[in-house]
Amino acid sequence: MVDKIAMEPSTLLYPVPVVLVSCGDIKSNPNIITIGWTGIVCSDPPMVSISIRPHRHSAAIIKESREFVINIPTEDMLEKTDKCGVVSGRDHDKFGEIGLTPVPASEIKAPLIEECPVNLECVVKDIRSLGAHDLYIAEVVAASADEGIVQEGKISVSRARPLVFCPVDSTYWNLDSEVGSYAFTSKK
Repeated sequence: MVDKIAMEPSTLLYPVPVVLVSCGDIKSNPNIITIGWTGIVCSDPPMVSISIRPHRHSAAIIKESREFVINIPTEDMLEKTDKCGVVSGRDHDKFGEIGLTPVPASEIKAPLIEECPVNLECVVKDIRSLGAHDLYIAEVVAASADEGIVQEGKISVSRARPLVFCPVDSTYWNLDSEVGSYAFTSKK
Protein backbone atom coordinates (compact mmCIF):
# COMPACT_ATOMS: atom_id res chain seq x y z
CA MET A 1 0.00 0.00 0.00
CA VAL A 2 1.21 3.50 -0.86
CA ASP A 3 1.55 5.86 2.08
CA LYS A 4 -0.50 9.06 1.66
CA ILE A 5 0.48 12.46 3.04
CA ALA A 6 -2.38 14.50 4.49
CA MET A 7 -2.58 17.97 2.92
CA GLU A 8 -4.69 21.05 3.53
CA PRO A 9 -7.85 21.23 1.42
CA SER A 10 -6.93 23.17 -1.71
CA THR A 11 -7.22 23.33 -5.48
CA LEU A 12 -5.06 20.29 -6.24
CA LEU A 13 -7.05 19.53 -9.38
CA TYR A 14 -4.59 19.67 -12.28
CA PRO A 15 -4.01 20.39 -15.05
CA VAL A 16 -6.73 22.86 -15.99
CA PRO A 17 -7.29 24.55 -19.35
CA VAL A 18 -5.85 28.01 -19.87
CA VAL A 19 -8.23 30.27 -21.78
CA LEU A 20 -8.39 33.89 -22.81
CA VAL A 21 -11.82 35.32 -22.03
CA SER A 22 -12.76 38.34 -24.11
CA CYS A 23 -15.57 40.61 -22.99
CA GLY A 24 -17.13 43.99 -23.59
CA ASP A 25 -18.30 45.47 -26.84
CA ILE A 26 -15.91 45.14 -29.78
CA LYS A 27 -16.67 48.78 -30.66
CA SER A 28 -15.75 50.25 -27.28
CA ASN A 29 -12.72 49.06 -25.31
CA PRO A 30 -13.07 45.27 -25.29
CA ASN A 31 -11.00 43.46 -22.68
CA ILE A 32 -9.23 40.12 -22.19
CA ILE A 33 -8.61 38.15 -19.00
CA THR A 34 -6.61 34.95 -18.65
CA ILE A 35 -8.60 32.28 -16.83
CA GLY A 36 -7.49 28.95 -15.43
CA TRP A 37 -10.68 28.24 -13.51
CA THR A 38 -12.93 27.09 -16.37
CA GLY A 39 -14.78 23.97 -17.40
CA ILE A 40 -17.74 22.22 -18.98
CA VAL A 41 -20.85 22.06 -16.80
CA CYS A 42 -23.48 20.64 -19.19
CA SER A 43 -23.53 19.03 -22.62
CA ASP A 44 -27.17 19.66 -23.61
CA PRO A 45 -27.52 22.58 -23.82
CA PRO A 46 -23.78 23.16 -24.08
CA MET A 47 -22.75 25.11 -20.98
CA VAL A 48 -19.43 26.18 -19.49
CA SER A 49 -18.22 28.01 -16.43
CA ILE A 50 -15.52 30.50 -15.61
CA SER A 51 -14.53 31.82 -12.19
CA ILE A 52 -13.26 35.38 -11.70
CA ARG A 53 -12.27 37.32 -8.61
CA PRO A 54 -15.00 39.98 -8.15
CA HIS A 55 -12.54 42.91 -8.06
CA ARG A 56 -11.16 42.12 -11.53
CA HIS A 57 -11.99 44.60 -14.31
CA SER A 58 -13.50 41.86 -16.52
CA ALA A 59 -15.87 40.78 -13.75
CA ALA A 60 -17.73 44.10 -13.88
CA ILE A 61 -17.86 44.03 -17.69
CA ILE A 62 -19.27 40.49 -17.78
CA LYS A 63 -21.77 41.16 -14.98
CA GLU A 64 -23.13 44.10 -16.95
CA SER A 65 -23.10 42.60 -20.46
CA ARG A 66 -23.86 38.99 -19.39
CA GLU A 67 -21.72 37.60 -22.19
CA PHE A 68 -18.14 36.62 -22.98
CA VAL A 69 -16.05 34.54 -25.35
CA ILE A 70 -13.81 31.67 -24.27
CA ASN A 71 -10.83 31.72 -26.65
CA ILE A 72 -8.44 28.77 -26.50
CA PRO A 73 -4.85 29.94 -27.07
CA THR A 74 -2.05 27.86 -28.56
CA GLU A 75 1.20 27.02 -26.81
CA ASP A 76 3.06 29.58 -28.96
CA MET A 77 0.76 32.25 -27.43
CA LEU A 78 2.14 31.59 -23.94
CA GLU A 79 3.73 35.03 -23.42
CA LYS A 80 0.63 36.90 -24.62
CA THR A 81 -1.64 34.63 -22.59
CA ASP A 82 0.33 35.22 -19.40
CA LYS A 83 0.51 38.98 -20.01
CA CYS A 84 -3.29 39.18 -20.33
CA GLY A 85 -3.51 37.77 -16.82
CA VAL A 86 -1.00 40.04 -15.11
CA VAL A 87 -2.00 43.50 -16.36
CA SER A 88 -5.37 45.13 -15.79
CA GLY A 89 -7.72 46.27 -18.52
CA ARG A 90 -8.46 49.27 -16.30
CA ASP A 91 -5.00 50.59 -17.17
CA HIS A 92 -4.12 48.82 -20.44
CA ASP A 93 -5.59 48.22 -23.88
CA LYS A 94 -4.72 44.53 -23.86
CA PHE A 95 -5.68 43.92 -27.49
CA GLY A 96 -3.49 46.78 -28.73
CA GLU A 97 -0.58 46.49 -26.33
CA ILE A 98 -0.28 42.71 -26.36
CA GLY A 99 -0.85 42.36 -30.09
CA LEU A 100 -4.09 40.41 -30.28
CA THR A 101 -6.85 41.04 -32.82
CA PRO A 102 -10.51 41.49 -31.85
CA VAL A 103 -12.94 40.20 -34.49
CA PRO A 104 -16.74 40.28 -34.45
CA ALA A 105 -18.55 37.33 -32.93
CA SER A 106 -21.54 35.87 -34.74
CA GLU A 107 -24.08 35.96 -31.87
CA ILE A 108 -22.86 38.36 -29.18
CA LYS A 109 -21.18 41.78 -28.87
CA ALA A 110 -17.98 40.57 -27.17
CA PRO A 111 -15.19 39.94 -29.70
CA LEU A 112 -13.42 36.73 -30.61
CA ILE A 113 -9.61 36.72 -30.48
CA GLU A 114 -8.49 36.03 -34.04
CA GLU A 115 -5.19 34.41 -33.02
CA CYS A 116 -6.94 31.74 -30.94
CA PRO A 117 -7.98 28.71 -33.00
CA VAL A 118 -11.13 27.91 -31.00
CA ASN A 119 -13.76 30.40 -29.83
CA LEU A 120 -16.90 29.77 -27.76
CA GLU A 121 -19.47 32.57 -27.63
CA CYS A 122 -21.22 32.45 -24.27
CA VAL A 123 -24.30 34.01 -22.67
CA VAL A 124 -24.36 34.11 -18.86
CA LYS A 125 -27.24 32.20 -17.27
CA ASP A 126 -26.22 32.41 -13.61
CA ILE A 127 -23.63 34.06 -11.38
CA ARG A 128 -22.76 32.58 -7.99
CA SER A 129 -20.61 34.23 -5.36
CA LEU A 130 -18.45 31.48 -3.86
CA GLY A 131 -15.89 33.35 -1.77
CA ALA A 132 -12.66 34.44 -3.45
CA HIS A 133 -14.27 33.94 -6.89
CA ASP A 134 -17.62 34.43 -8.58
CA LEU A 135 -18.75 31.53 -10.77
CA TYR A 136 -20.26 32.44 -14.14
CA ILE A 137 -22.35 29.68 -15.71
CA ALA A 138 -22.99 30.33 -19.37
CA GLU A 139 -24.58 28.72 -22.40
CA VAL A 140 -22.43 28.34 -25.50
CA VAL A 141 -24.53 30.00 -28.23
CA ALA A 142 -21.94 29.74 -31.03
CA ALA A 143 -18.61 28.01 -31.58
CA SER A 144 -15.94 28.38 -34.24
CA ALA A 145 -12.59 26.83 -35.06
CA ASP A 146 -9.81 27.62 -37.51
CA GLU A 147 -10.05 25.48 -40.61
CA GLY A 148 -6.47 24.24 -40.13
CA ILE A 149 -7.26 22.43 -36.88
CA VAL A 150 -10.44 20.68 -38.00
CA GLN A 151 -10.15 17.12 -39.28
CA GLU A 152 -13.22 15.14 -40.29
CA GLY A 153 -15.48 17.64 -38.53
CA LYS A 154 -13.62 17.45 -35.20
CA ILE A 155 -10.93 19.56 -33.60
CA SER A 156 -7.47 18.02 -33.79
CA VAL A 157 -5.97 18.67 -30.36
CA SER A 158 -2.47 18.01 -31.70
CA ARG A 159 -2.96 20.74 -34.31
CA ALA A 160 -4.64 23.15 -31.86
CA ARG A 161 -1.78 22.79 -29.33
CA PRO A 162 -3.63 24.18 -26.28
CA LEU A 163 -2.05 25.25 -23.02
CA VAL A 164 -2.87 23.91 -19.58
CA PHE A 165 -2.09 25.30 -16.14
CA CYS A 166 -0.98 23.45 -13.03
CA PRO A 167 -2.23 25.28 -9.90
CA VAL A 168 -0.08 23.04 -7.70
CA ASP A 169 3.06 24.95 -8.70
CA SER A 170 1.62 27.71 -10.95
CA THR A 171 3.14 26.35 -14.17
CA TYR A 172 1.91 26.19 -17.77
CA TRP A 173 2.18 23.01 -19.79
CA ASN A 174 1.57 21.92 -23.36
CA LEU A 175 -0.03 18.67 -24.43
CA ASP A 176 2.40 16.33 -26.08
CA SER A 177 0.24 13.52 -27.38
CA GLU A 178 -2.99 11.57 -26.98
CA VAL A 179 -2.71 8.67 -24.55
CA GLY A 180 -6.19 7.16 -24.64
CA SER A 181 -9.83 7.63 -25.55
CA TYR A 182 -13.14 7.34 -23.76
CA ALA A 183 -14.11 3.76 -22.86
CA PHE A 184 -10.89 2.23 -24.17
CA THR A 185 -10.82 -0.12 -21.19
CA SER A 186 -14.17 -1.65 -22.15
CA LYS A 187 -12.70 -2.79 -25.48
CA LYS A 188 -10.03 -5.00 -23.85
